[in-house]
Amino acid sequence: MTTMTETPARFREFKMPDVGEGLTEAEILKWFVQPGDTVTDGQVVCEVETAKAAVELPIPFDGVVHELRFPEGTTVDVGQVIIAIDVAPGSGDAPAPAASAPVQEPAAEPEAEAEPKGRTPVLVGYGVAESSTKRRPRKGAAAAPEAAAVAAAVQAELNGHGAPAAPTPAPATAVPVQGGRPLAKPPVRKLAKDLGIDLATVVPTGKDGIITREDVHAAAAPAAPEAPAAVASPVAPAPAVAEAPAVVSDSARETRIPVKGVRKAIAQAMVGSAFTAPHVTEFVTVDVTRTMKLVAELKEDKDMAGVRVNPLLVIAKALLVAIKRNPEVNAAWDEANQEIVQKHYVNLGIAAATPRGLIVPNIKDAHDKTLPQLAEALGELVTTARDGKTSPAAMAGGTVTITNVGVFGVDTGTPILNPGESAILAVGAIKLQPWVHKGKVKPRQVTTLALSFDHRLVDGELGSKVLADVAAILEQPKRLITWA
Repeated sequence: MTTMTETPARFREFKMPDVGEGLTEAEILKWFVQPGDTVTDGQVVCEVETAKAAVELPIPFDGVVHELRFPEGTTVDVGQVIIAIDVAPGSGDAPAPAASAPVQEPAAEPEAEAEPKGRTPVLVGYGVAESSTKRRPRKGAAAAPEAAAVAAAVQAELNGHGAPAAPTPAPATAVPVQGGRPLAKPPVRKLAKDLGIDLATVVPTGKDGIITREDVHAAAAPAAPEAPAAVASPVAPAPAVAEAPAVVSDSARETRIPVKGVRKAIAQAMVGSAFTAPHVTEFVTVDVTRTMKLVAELKEDKDMAGVRVNPLLVIAKALLVAIKRNPEVNAAWDEANQEIVQKHYVNLGIAAATPRGLIVPNIKDAHDKTLPQLAEALGELVTTARDGKTSPAAMAGGTVTITNVGVFGVDTGTPILNPGESAILAVGAIKLQPWVHKGKVKPRQVTTLALSFDHRLVDGELGSKVLADVAAILEQPKRLITWA
């Protein structure tokens, strides 16, 4: 973003830390401070997204923000300086504003002065870029006069009337004067980012000047739709009508989305797992009517008050009991040392679909937890994942995973192992089906389980035993008492 020649001694630099386990880069999602703001030791200054999670970064010293080295949306390598702090403001050197002025891009200086101290959070939610003024207006503010001039020139060339065409683009470049930043909800900001649209140049049609998805799509259309509009005023409406649909059709056929962050990590992990570990998947269909009755009873149990009780809780407990009975399945393959590493603990992963993509946080030492404790841990895990607050540490060190595809109405699947783990259990939808029970065909609650395992360290016999034990417990939940 900026080239620094030298940093005065009174300024301290904060580098992008390794917020995960060996991660090499992170994307700056949003800044919570601006140049000139006072910060204290431990204050969160920005939120970054790694390949695993969104993480808030606190500053480790007091002072005044001198410079933000990168705008929001930038992917920064671990170890690069992201912010400079004046730890001795008013010490007699050049004042902080003057020092930061040449460092920031030309458009950023007036923007920082115009930015309200509190940065009123008009729009909230995951991925919101309240500080988009760092990125969007920086580009828009500097380019606004040029954009207006270029647009006017293009319009003039297309219709041969420079004077009438010039006023048309003016409102688009004048929109960002509202507090120095365009207003848009997080999904709209992401759409604009994916399409390469500068929100500062988009004309808002939403209430209170908020930019809508339609506004972004309109701005994303190439110059052709604008040309017919200009041509239509002089004389020729027919070419305009014929030309616009073709351009819109072409632009709507494809959407290109940059692969980064969690999606990039998912892709790399799944490819690595699929082509490194020899997967074997086994299936079993089981009558879980008694398990569903147990779930209903547990919901009324005073010992389970305040925690969420659902079939996944019993399935998780059943898998933990099956692992206890077949401990060899809880292992990892050490390729470097050519060793099988037996785990004497179970960090139970739960695959969670979130707005940021699929993540697999795990419950540490799940094997030691009672049923109420396991229920509480599951509830916290799901809530944290949905809020986008899962930490990298919560996703590290898993040993075995459960993925509940049944919530999507799917019968079952062939899940891919979470890298470094030995097995993953897929739980299908629980449906009322005809089933032979005590010699008669009756409607029963039935589901299908699928267990994928690494055949390098789990033989077919061992995998079958684990799956059969889980199925037996779900069919007769009282085995939880005798087997646990």
